[in-house]
Amino acid sequence: MVAQGELYPRRLQGSYKHCLFGLLAERILIATVKIMKKEQVKSKQRVADHGEVFTSPREVNAMLDLVKQETERIDSRFLEPACGTGNFLAEILRRKLDVVAKNYRRSQLEFERNLVSAVSSLYGIDILEDNVITCRERLFDMANKIYTDLFKKKTKDSCRHTLKYILLKNIIWGDALDLKTVGSEPHQIIFAEWSFPLHNSLIKRRDFVFAELLSNNQKQLGLFSHNVHISDLGERVFLPTETQSYPLVHFLKVSEAYD
Repeated sequence: MVAQGELYPRRLQGSYKHCLFGLLAERILIATVKIMKKEQVKSKQRVADHGEVFTSPREVNAMLDLVKQETERIDSRFLEPACGTGNFLAEILRRKLDVVAKNYRRSQLEFERNLVSAVSSLYGIDILEDNVITCRERLFDMANKIYTDLFKKKTKDSCRHTLKYILLKNIIWGDALDLKTVGSEPHQIIFAEWSFPLHNSLIKRRDFVFAELLSNNQKQLGLFSHNVHISDLGERVFLPTETQSYPLVHFLKVSEAYD
């Protein structure tokens, strides 16, 4: 237990509600939750336990507008390490889908390929399983809606299966701080890189350990680590090492080929 009036709580020894810091923190928490919009907070307990506060659409758009050109490039990759239910990822996908629909709506095959490319460019991690499930479903529903609206009965279930499979691999139930999955058997987070290297209908998958994509020494390394190369401009370039490389397959057969 924590002694009455103690300034800082010994959280490992019990409740901290009776210390001065705990009382103040609790009052601030209650006041903060009350003034937040309903869609930003699921519960006071989740805010206290996980610091879960969803970013409002206004802030999401303001931040994404800082890199507006990248959000409208179909194959530009984004990772949200605390994705929640996907507020950032959903807005990025919406912008990408607008570009896909504008440029490829006259060809179903080209639309499908670029639809898969747009979805496969988005990555997320969240420590709460229900958020991960919601995020996957939200992104799939967005992609499926525009696909169905444009091509109606001509749509293919194989394309939907590919989208679901990619989202299963890209949106991870894990902890971005310790770089591991969450669940009964935690292991290192592994992300799949998806690309169309031949600019046709063949997709390439390469797996990378998330921890190896991050800097071991933030002061010396950039996003990628381990393999240090010097570019033509004399700048250091860090290339990650793949843990597994898969053969090229038709993008509509991804779920069959990799299961």
